[in-house]
Amino acid sequence: MADPGLALRRKSRLGSARKRGRPPAPPRHGPAASPLAAKKPGGVCAAETPCSNDSEEDLFGDYDSFYGNDSLLAQIGDAERKYLQDEDMDVKAAKDTILQPGIHQKKQNNIFTSEPDKEDGFQMNENECVDISPEPSESVLDELPSSQLLYFAKMDEFSSGSRMHAGTEKEVKCTGSSSHKIRSPSTLCPDVEHRNRTTDFSSDSKCDVLKTESLKDHLKSAMTGNAKAQTPQVSKTKQLKEAVLIEEISVARKTIESSSVDIGPFYGLPSKVKDLLRHFRGIETLYEWQHDCLTLESLQQRKNLIYSLPTSGGKTLVAEIIILQELLCRQKDVLMILPYVAIVQEKIRALSSFGIELGFLVEEYAGSKGRFPPIKRRIKKSLYIATIEKGHALVNSLIETKRIDDLGLIVVDELHMLGEGSRGATLEITLAKILYTSKNTQIIGMSATLNNVGDLQKFLQAEYYTNNFRPVELKEYIKIRDTIYTVDSKTENGFTFSRLLNFKYSSDLEKVDPDHIIALVTEVIPKYSCLIFCPTKKNCENVASMVCKYLSKEFRVHKEKEKQDLIKNLKSIGNGSICPILKQTIPFGVVYHHSGLTNDERKSIEEAYSAGVLCLIACTATLAAGVNLPARRVILRAPYVASDFLKKNQYKQMVGRAGRAGIDSAGESILIVQEKDRHLVQDLVHSPLENCYSNLLLELTKGMQSLLLSLVGLKIAVTYEEVNNFMHNTLLGVQQQLLPKEKSLLEIIKDGLENLIEKGLLKGRISEKDHNFKCVLTVTPLGKATYKGSVDLAYCNLLYRELKKGLEGLVLESNLHLLYLATPYDMTSNCSPDWMIYLRQFSQLSAAEQKVADIVGVPESFIIKKASGQAIRKKVDSAVVNRLYLSLVLYTLLKETNVWSVSEKFNMSRGYVQNLLSSAASFASCVLHFCEELEEFWVYKALLTELTKQLTYCVKTELIPLMEVAGVLEARAKQLYNAGYKTLAHLANADPETLVKMIEHLSRRQAKQIVSSAKMLLSEKAEALQEEVEELLKMPTDIPGTY
Repeated sequence: MADPGLALRRKSRLGSARKRGRPPAPPRHGPAASPLAAKKPGGVCAAETPCSNDSEEDLFGDYDSFYGNDSLLAQIGDAERKYLQDEDMDVKAAKDTILQPGIHQKKQNNIFTSEPDKEDGFQMNENECVDISPEPSESVLDELPSSQLLYFAKMDEFSSGSRMHAGTEKEVKCTGSSSHKIRSPSTLCPDVEHRNRTTDFSSDSKCDVLKTESLKDHLKSAMTGNAKAQTPQVSKTKQLKEAVLIEEISVARKTIESSSVDIGPFYGLPSKVKDLLRHFRGIETLYEWQHDCLTLESLQQRKNLIYSLPTSGGKTLVAEIIILQELLCRQKDVLMILPYVAIVQEKIRALSSFGIELGFLVEEYAGSKGRFPPIKRRIKKSLYIATIEKGHALVNSLIETKRIDDLGLIVVDELHMLGEGSRGATLEITLAKILYTSKNTQIIGMSATLNNVGDLQKFLQAEYYTNNFRPVELKEYIKIRDTIYTVDSKTENGFTFSRLLNFKYSSDLEKVDPDHIIALVTEVIPKYSCLIFCPTKKNCENVASMVCKYLSKEFRVHKEKEKQDLIKNLKSIGNGSICPILKQTIPFGVVYHHSGLTNDERKSIEEAYSAGVLCLIACTATLAAGVNLPARRVILRAPYVASDFLKKNQYKQMVGRAGRAGIDSAGESILIVQEKDRHLVQDLVHSPLENCYSNLLLELTKGMQSLLLSLVGLKIAVTYEEVNNFMHNTLLGVQQQLLPKEKSLLEIIKDGLENLIEKGLLKGRISEKDHNFKCVLTVTPLGKATYKGSVDLAYCNLLYRELKKGLEGLVLESNLHLLYLATPYDMTSNCSPDWMIYLRQFSQLSAAEQKVADIVGVPESFIIKKASGQAIRKKVDSAVVNRLYLSLVLYTLLKETNVWSVSEKFNMSRGYVQNLLSSAASFASCVLHFCEELEEFWVYKALLTELTKQLTYCVKTELIPLMEVAGVLEARAKQLYNAGYKTLAHLANADPETLVKMIEHLSRRQAKQIVSSAKMLLSEKAEALQEEVEELLKMPTDIPGTY
């Protein structure tokens, strides 16, 4: 018969309602009357013989006296003695009976006795041990006092220690014979003095029973400790949850490093991640395809992966989970590359809250923001969220400082952009460098529009996963005249009749709206949302205005107050001004959206649309590639983008916006087609997606030549032979069929290197005659400044000459001369100055500022003649003239900090002025890095640092700390400043609920994101300072005289 044990679980706050000095209850007898019946079963603590422990003072007075007949402890003692008396067991039975995990427990009056399974008994060998103490449930632990928590911790430690000890302990002989060792139940209590003793049995008699502490005395000791214990300042629940999180991260890290597909509680991540997804995103479960993708064997083996699904299929969530695995489990930094600044900032806001909760940093690399090389963190890991250009510069800096292996993962969104112009070339260069220099960095690429996946797989050495899943069904239609057809690939002509439009048009309305746009939109708005993609910006404005003129007044009633609030907000953004078209259309819930709006205006419109205040947006194709604004119905006004016929990739991105997961049962897209375009549209909707081709040759200075320069500069490849080997690992190397027939890849490389040597960017000699393929190439100071500053090779020599000329007479009376040097070269070709405005602005400059025009090569006489229409005999460089004009726009903007007034003065759209400003901020940052590499330009460093900051924010100085927070633009910064939130610390410690009450037009979700972003930025700055302190205090390893 096994040793009996008593099982007790502490009931939360037992007897908390009892009063001291309560008269004792009449005595009750029998086990049924025991107070133990009110307890729940829990941990086990047994003893063979009672042992007194009266060393502690009785702190409880007459409160459930320890020695009263009716007390809990007295009854525990009685129960204990009863079971000890029944221990007169047969010796042979004792030898054959052992404690096993699979024992039967009999519950009598909530007192558990344990007996062996009589039919399936097992013999315990000397390496086995038994743990019969179930862990307390979380609800119980939440309420336990500190000493009991310590007790459970010690018990866990002892239990694991006993298991280890049991494996090495030898058999002990007792009187007359040997026997199997049985661990005493008393060892389950941590306060027992002799934990490792064993009880031996002989065939004739029992061994002496060891003296142990009784359960009653142990419980008394614990209660005494509870009474004396100080209440901890930190919540015990919080401490326990933090401990669980740390443990889960540790387990997940070990699990994820293995090749096993079974990767733990939440894909190898702490269960807290699942809770955060539910809390921040409302995501309860993953789609089946997401689970399949995350459990791919190739992912567990850290192979590169490309995956492709339709728009809105949930691709980003999979990438985010993989990112969290890398940051938390493998403890490596991650780079996420996104196509546009707005999307980078949106992602910063979305992931900052995760970073705060899970202990990693989120750093922005977009526009002029970003540190090169990034700070090397000792403790926390970083998630770098970057645009394509900044991502390339970041990778270069990590390669140069030999830290590329710190980067465990690169995630590329919109991978199809590899085939799109200079940005595609830059992305290809970035990925090729990673593949060549780091064998430990995993690459994940995702896109909704990929076709020639084989080439991309070969380039990225990647596996491929695809699925046609969409959370909401997409129904595609085309409209010709008043008939709507369903797109059906099974039919011969690709279309099947669906229905006729049921809308009565007057003759006047037919003339104004021949494409029946009003009929199509009124079928869904205002109850549901609708997007109309238009070919041009002007067409967007015209469509929005036209629709409103013919909508009934009932549309004005829908969310009227919220619409008026939006108008007030837009007026505030424009310092009292608002676009007259928006003022006319917003009351109907209709707006336009294109690059002519300012960032603040676009953001306000997007937020109002997401909140259901606006129901119709007339927009350009850029919205399809930008922020996610889904709709019930998507209408394509024409199969054109500007004057170019629509590409299949663009079409798929636009129609992919139809259908909102969790809101709509289906999404609809309707392409409006003229009869003349019918056959083109048939080809469009049934053709495959466009192939993705390398742009290294098409974009020569930003592609091939830029790559060759940085390869040598970063010492990735420094000989003709090494460069050739590298080039075969690029997408161009995979797609050599793109090369011109008259030139091989080797010849193209040779021409490129010779061109760089001629420009003075490289030094060395390339010769085919003597087969000198192994001659080492080196980069010149100018070449190094060019690739580190990310300056287009087409302009690097011109920039050097202008900076050199500036040293001879830099005008510092104002910042006009510096602004000219920081004005982007690539914006001058699209600039057409208004000569009267040019002359007016020039005449308002001081004499010293007018001297700047002479220095750069634009005489006053030239501007006067142009304004008066006179003939110009002397040749003046038009690029310089246009660049100075743009510099005047920037100069006025920095003085007035008002995009509206400046756009009116120069007769430019607000969006163009703001785009000029952000481009100038980015280029000023490039020029700064360019000057840092050339000692002769030391004077520019401090000047350009300050100018870059002014161009980045273009607001009054006091608003800059607030605008550093992702998602806080000028209008919001003014609101926050006026409400008393004047510093980053104010925002980081703000209560989101208070923010919602104090700041107009701020939703609860936006408030939480702002606070999280501020906390992340503050944490990042504090970490950077701490790293600097530790670096300063670090003991040098090469102190003279030390060994």
